[in-house]
Amino acid sequence: MVELMPAKRSVIACPESAVADEYQSKFGNWDQRASVRVKPSRVLAQPSDDQVYFPPELVPVVSHPIVRDAAPGTVRRILVERLCHYLHFTTELESVAVLPVTVALSRGRDDLGLAAGMRQDAFKISTDEAWHAQFSHDLMTQVAAETGIAPTTAEPAFVRRLEEIRALMQPELRGAQSLAFCIVSETLISAILSDLPRDRRLPAAVRDLVRDHAEDEGKHHAYFHGVLKYFWHSLSPRQRRLLGPWLPELVTVFLEPDYPAVARSLLAAGLGTGEAEAVMAESYEAADVRASIAEASRTTIRYFVEIGALDDPGTLDAFHAAGLTEGLSL
Repeated sequence: MVELMPAKRSVIACPESAVADEYQSKFGNWDQRASVRVKPSRVLAQPSDDQVYFPPELVPVVSHPIVRDAAPGTVRRILVERLCHYLHFTTELESVAVLPVTVALSRGRDDLGLAAGMRQDAFKISTDEAWHAQFSHDLMTQVAAETGIAPTTAEPAFVRRLEEIRALMQPELRGAQSLAFCIVSETLISAILSDLPRDRRLPAAVRDLVRDHAEDEGKHHAYFHGVLKYFWHSLSPRQRRLLGPWLPELVTVFLEPDYPAVARSLLAAGLGTGEAEAVMAESYEAADVRASIAEASRTTIRYFVEIGALDDPGTLDAFHAAGLTEGLSL
């Protein structure tokens, strides 16, 4: 069970915090709107000739000349594997990073002083996230059966990197990494899900599943925006100074391409090691990756600005160094 860090001072007693009475639930119609309550399981239909399993514009390696000139079916295989990786990532994210936190919040194992309504809504989010993990795994299994391409079982890169960060954090931040990453991922994921449901090149089951997920995550985004205020105001000044410089790393962990997964996909598609290395190096230039992370994380970074996290010079320097402050008014 995840242990969320104990607060050093009560949010209720903190004079600088006005969050205790601000919460307005987005879950009043949950029984009538949540996908786990009202949406059917999505079933993959027979694919059409012009169908793609994932938008090629979101998979830079398929535009590389080495991949385009490879054996017939190479691009299709890579796009199938990218969809399966997305679904596997979702299952692992919900199971490893989100559910332990929402269960702890619902049970009051956090000492954040959350309003009673927030704890009740954490139960609903836990139910949602378990369903997201389940329906993602189910669709991945269907895609594998339809295409004959075995789904990945490798651990997504973010899991290992979170463990590394946890090991490096100061002892007094015990548990902070889990809650901070959950807040980051839940406020970022709704933006990532926005475009796929409108792409009619994708199988209907994929579009519908992503739409179901996005509709639920819109409420989760608002919830964790609120939790961030409780969380930050519950920290002591020293804890804020220690945790702040880690926030850009947590954003990057969530948004950066899973390079090992891409490499495995290229090798499985028949490319040689040297070819795969060349494709990777030329498809993911560091400046482009940093720019895309900055663009995708803008709303979440603004939330950090709102709570005053970037008022600390060390934290601001870390965000500058990560390239996450371009275009922001600070």
